[in-house]
Amino acid sequence: MSVDNIVIGSPRNPFNYEKVEQISRDVVTPWLNIEEIRDQVNLYGDTSQDDYLYGLELAVRQFIEDYLGMSIFPIGYRVYYNASSLYGVPLALDLPAVSQSMYSSQPGLTVRAVKFWNSSNVLTTVAPTDYYYDQTGNKVIVNSLPTNFSTMRTSPVLCEYTTVSNPLSTYPIIKQAGLMLLTHWYNTRSNATEKILREIPFGFHAMMRPYKPLVL
Repeated sequence: MSVDNIVIGSPRNPFNYEKVEQISRDVVTPWLNIEEIRDQVNLYGDTSQDDYLYGLELAVRQFIEDYLGMSIFPIGYRVYYNASSLYGVPLALDLPAVSQSMYSSQPGLTVRAVKFWNSSNVLTTVAPTDYYYDQTGNKVIVNSLPTNFSTMRTSPVLCEYTTVSNPLSTYPIIKQAGLMLLTHWYNTRSNATEKILREIPFGFHAMMRPYKPLVL
């Protein structure tokens, strides 16, 4: 395996955030081509199982997104920050999930909002001019933020953002691995068997391994 294929670092290492919520995810747009899926499972033009195949395609796509920690389609997150971690000026808010952009000059995500509960326990939105995304450290840098946070909230600051589509999602080998996984799920519809199942060498995981981030 070439060292050039290893992605150093992990998009999901916890730093100074307290909790993460996934607030939006595309569950409609197909990623794998339905004709290719039919051929992969030997249906060849038979459309009678398309609804089932579309459901498997969605499950495969989301599994790969989570397995590789990437966005095939944009995913929205809301991150909460504990008051004890909010120190320093400017304030750096770590993000748990990031993506890659097809263009080096563009960030891999869009920050939707930075908000905080003030001392009156009112959720207040920070002006977009008061923060920016630093893609070199995967952080949102807040230039100014009041310190009179609500004492009724354990995590009084939150950040909402959406990742962009990762260019890896267009790689033929990623899509082929997706078709292989879909075929396995199509042919194996139960999680119990009387026989011992053994993974085929150089299968799905072998194809995806060069693109999976390493945790150091």
